[in-house]
Amino acid sequence: MHDLIKALRALSDETRLRIMEVLLEKECCVCEVMQALDISQSRASRNLGILQDAGFLTARRDGAWIIYSLDRQTVNRYAVSLAKLLKDSPLSDEVLKQDKKRLKHAVRTGPGCGQNR
Repeated sequence: MHDLIKALRALSDETRLRIMEVLLEKECCVCEVMQALDISQSRASRNLGILQDAGFLTARRDGAWIIYSLDRQTVNRYAVSLAKLLKDSPLSDEVLKQDKKRLKHAVRTGPGCGQNR
């Protein structure tokens, strides 16, 4: 029951739902999430950490970047099912459309990318 509550709490925030939608498109580093959602580095990092802690994401190092992607081998069995629900939901929300549009132009800028905002 604790895993389900943790997963539902992680998805109870609009920013985290938007991050999940972006990561359903492609794996991203923090700077790409920042650019796609037009949010600060600290906000992106904090919410990525919450999603990772709830079992939705995995992270790997690629040079200077930490790359986040959906964790399909998660220990939280509810996370995979909830992520699938998001993937199958209709994307009619204008905010999500704008996030995906910005994601197409997002670039990996380096470890200090959040300091220039």
